[in-house]
Amino acid sequence: MSKTEDFSKHINEGYACKGEFITLGGGILDGEAIPNTHVNIPLKTLNRHGLIAGATGTGKTKTIQVLSEQLSQNGVPVLMMDIKGDFSGIAMPGEEKSFITERHAKISIPYETKGFPVELMTISEQNGVRLRATVSEFGPVLFSRILDLNDTQAGVVSIIFKYCDDNSLPLLDLKDFKKVLNYATEEGKAEFEAEYGRISTSSTGSILRKIIELEQQGAELFFGEKSFDIQDLMRIDENGNGYVNIMRLTDIQDKPKLFSTFMLSLLAEIYNTMPEQGDAGRPELVIFIDEAHLIFDEASKALLNQIETIVKLIRSKGIGVYFITQNPMDVPTGVLAQLGLKIQHALRAFTANDRKAIKMTAENYPDTDFYETDEVLTSLGIGEAFVTALSEKGTPTPLVATMMRAPMSRMDVLTESEIEASIAKSKLAKKYNEVVDRDSAYEMLNKKIAEAQEVAAEQEAEKPTRKAKEEPSTAEVVGKSITKVVTSASFIRGAFGLLMKMFKR
Repeated sequence: MSKTEDFSKHINEGYACKGEFITLGGGILDGEAIPNTHVNIPLKTLNRHGLIAGATGTGKTKTIQVLSEQLSQNGVPVLMMDIKGDFSGIAMPGEEKSFITERHAKISIPYETKGFPVELMTISEQNGVRLRATVSEFGPVLFSRILDLNDTQAGVVSIIFKYCDDNSLPLLDLKDFKKVLNYATEEGKAEFEAEYGRISTSSTGSILRKIIELEQQGAELFFGEKSFDIQDLMRIDENGNGYVNIMRLTDIQDKPKLFSTFMLSLLAEIYNTMPEQGDAGRPELVIFIDEAHLIFDEASKALLNQIETIVKLIRSKGIGVYFITQNPMDVPTGVLAQLGLKIQHALRAFTANDRKAIKMTAENYPDTDFYETDEVLTSLGIGEAFVTALSEKGTPTPLVATMMRAPMSRMDVLTESEIEASIAKSKLAKKYNEVVDRDSAYEMLNKKIAEAQEVAAEQEAEKPTRKAKEEPSTAEVVGKSITKVVTSASFIRGAFGLLMKMFKR
């Protein structure tokens, strides 16, 4: 058996699937695509998370597009964090070109063009279906971790949440929380001390500064109503295709705190809401997080631990999370260890540190007799990548250099008019884009303070009237003074002494 035949047999056996699967492309050996050597990924393992890495311009975006198309076509919804704004074209059919048909001929996969159902979403000022969450939905523990608070400050946050629960004060947005925080050390200081103990102004000041920092990154647009129902991410269209939900995030690249806050709240909400799936045949939802380093670079240790914990547990709910970044080392090792599918595009070695990083990256992949992994990593072409996944039995598949199939949809973005048309016909936009600002903690406490001030003013106004009625007249004062003098013991003794002298005379 030749090396090529041996390679084809090895890959086809390693990527054989009895159940449903998606096809990423065809195997490459010695720089050439080997026909009918398909890289298939079982649908049932796609909740085991994954990594898509590689240098700029190596084809990561098109790989995400291919994965999303294949998932949607199999009835699996997708949520895509579109940091660079280059993913919206999946809504429109692509264009068949000669270089695409040639590529597909090499890997023995027929090519067709197709658009997919899309929802354009936003957490910022961009146009789209608006995603929001209330402060109370975060809860005191998660809210404290997002703000990176110490134990004392986290205790204050817990008291604030407890006070609002006890007094039926809804915590909807950040102004609600700030109002209660100020109230605890000002107008309501005595009330808080009586019920919950003394709250330090230094602690509330530190918490307030952290909230202002979050607000400066645009969080006031995210916190509030109407809260987004994560079930609306799980929709299937009338043709059986899963919706591709695209989160438009091009204007928050310099706001990592807001991005990590949103991602953590979303993952936590999905985990808390979705039922256990067990060993399901397909995922309920797959999430792609582009520029994943934005989550991890600015995250505190507590936040990283929270993300790592959720990533470990959320797969049991049928949710797959895929991190996209330039270098695998951008992802913490605790998270990296949880990833089943790894798609590694080319890395570039310009410095000694680059070469060292490439060797470390190569060590993360299974051993192979067909490649010098660290050398091939620097020679992969555009649209080519190393792939290893989990088989249906949960064991790692062989490492294979893969010529990725081309996207069926448009390999370019939607125009502004196409974006506006998509949002205009969206049922979710009509559901969530109405601004709701009902009475909550901010309004209720302001009313309570105003009523207390009004009562105090009335009491103050009554005090002079009571004094005027109680004050005696001048004659009464003089009379009382004379009476007091006349009836005093010293006056009586003096008067008796004077009378005795007069009788002796």
